[in-house]
Amino acid sequence: MRFLARWARKLSWKETAEAFHTSWDKVCDAVEYVVGWGLAHRTLASIRAIGVDEIQYAKGHKYLTLVYQIDQGFTRRLCVGKERTIESFQGFFTVIGETLASQIEFVCSDMWQPYLDVIRQQCSRALHILDRFHIVAKMNKALDEVRAAESRKMAQEGYEPLLKKSRWCVLKRKANLTTQQRFRLRDLLRYNLQTVRAYLLKEEFQQFWAYNSPTWAGMFLDFWLFVDLSTRI
Repeated sequence: MRFLARWARKLSWKETAEAFHTSWDKVCDAVEYVVGWGLAHRTLASIRAIGVDEIQYAKGHKYLTLVYQIDQGFTRRLCVGKERTIESFQGFFTVIGETLASQIEFVCSDMWQPYLDVIRQQCSRALHILDRFHIVAKMNKALDEVRAAESRKMAQEGYEPLLKKSRWCVLKRKANLTTQQRFRLRDLLRYNLQTVRAYLLKEEFQQFWAYNSPTWAGMFLDFWLFVDLSTRI
């Protein structure tokens, strides 16, 4: 059982079955046996930090909610919930109980509002950490909205379409720009546009990730927010 289950972590269940001349059902049974044994023998004595995210497992927006323990030096998956819903995330806290939930000090998640609501309700004292990927995604979304709105306004007022075909020039990382996009971006930065100011703010924020000191990171963030609000974008 455990032999098949180990290989099923590295290969698809179909590939595992073919490699060891067995059936898909046998592989499924092996995985279910090992998962059941693990759940029956795991301990949940101390959980200081958790992370929650979702993964798509089929076409048509089919998701699973995953909760991980991400303590320093110790990580493991704690819960797999069907679909991406409040109920699936709430189910994790039902399993661990109020006592363990109250001991959680750190929670890492994206900015999906239902996640935020559950975290606020169940881990009100925990430090909520928003992961870098989703913060950058939110910034890019805001920048793209500024670019699209300004492009429409310029077209309506009869100005030269300076922002035409500029989307990926301002959204992509500099290292990933093509040569043509680099020249296009260089030309675009010469103009005093809202899109240019928003782009420069986004690029300036990348310095935030280099800080190791919470104090200096906080000072940088305060200054960045002051500049951001001053631009009135």
